[in-house]
Parts: sequence; C-alpha cells; structure tokens
Amino acid sequence: MPPPFICALLLHGLLGLADIVVNHELLAKLPARPGAAEEEGLHAAREAIFACLFASLAWYAWHGDWVWWIGILLLAEVIVSARDVVVEGDTRVLPVSERVLHLLLFINLGVLITLAAYVATGWHAAPAGLARVDYGWASWILSALALGAAAWACATPARRCAWPGMAWHKAGRLHRPATIGS
Repeated sequence: MPPPFICALLLHGLLGLADIVVNHELLAKLPARPGAAEEEGLHAAREAIFACLFASLAWYAWHGDWVWWIGILLLAEVIVSARDVVVEGDTRVLPVSERVLHLLLFINLGVLITLAAYVATGWHAAPAGLARVDYGWASWILSALALGAAAWACATPARRCAWPGMAWHKAGRLHRPATIGS
C-alpha cells in the first residue's frame, strides 16, 4: 500500500479527471464558451502544476531543501484554486455536480497538503538530493496522470484558440440578458 500522501494525490488526480471530463467538457462545454477563457487558462495552469506534482512524486523523494519544490507546487495550486473560485462564480452558474466535486477536491487538497507537510518535515531533515522511491502500481498511475495532465495543460489553450472568435484576451464576466422593463 502506498503512503497516505500518495493515496491522497492519486485520489486528487482521479477526482480532477472526473471534474474535467464530466463538468468542464460534457456539462459546461467550457471550450465553446466565449466568456470562459480566463477559467480555461486557470485550468491549464492547474493541469501543469499537477503534471509536475504527479511526475515529481511518482518516483522520487525530495530531500533537504529540494522539498521546497513540492511546497511551491502545492502553494501554486492553492493560489490557482482561489482565483478559479472567484472566476467561476463571476462567469457562470455551476451545476450541483460541479459544486459537490469541487468541495471534495478542496477537502482532499487540505488532506494532501497536511500529509505532504508531515512527510516533508522528514525529507527536509535528510541530506539534499533526490532519493529514488517505488510505490509499485501507484508510481505507474502517477506517471500516467502526469502525462495526461501535461497533455491537457497543452491542449486546453490550443483548443481555446481553435474556436473562432475566442482568443485568450476575451475573458468575460457573467452575462445576464436584460429583460423588458428593466
């Protein structure tokens, strides 16, 4: 059985994948929404962060000051998530499934950060460097998640630019059509 922080990271990858496929692609159809450019950019940034996390932790323990790399990635994810909450709230009404999944992702992110911080204290005390680890099947799944997240981080902006009239600079806010008499 992999260590708890790896289990939390795996769970986060699977929940994130479900969020992307079900909520962002199938339900919200974000790439086709003119006002979703900023949100899509944040999602691409998040995918890049998690690609680095998955790849960094799949096969290596980060000892000494190198452990700060993991901390920086987790802090970056918190910053991106905080901005994403604001942008999503300003640009669209989220379906219940997405709100619930985001709640689960936020809870798990807190668990992941807590467990990783616990492990990081031990890693920080070790001599600086990368130590090879092998979590068995979990290392392979993290590697696959890293490749998928990296591909998605690159594909998201490419797809956004492919939609006619939807450049990155056209991020919009929630549009509520005027009604007669208002």
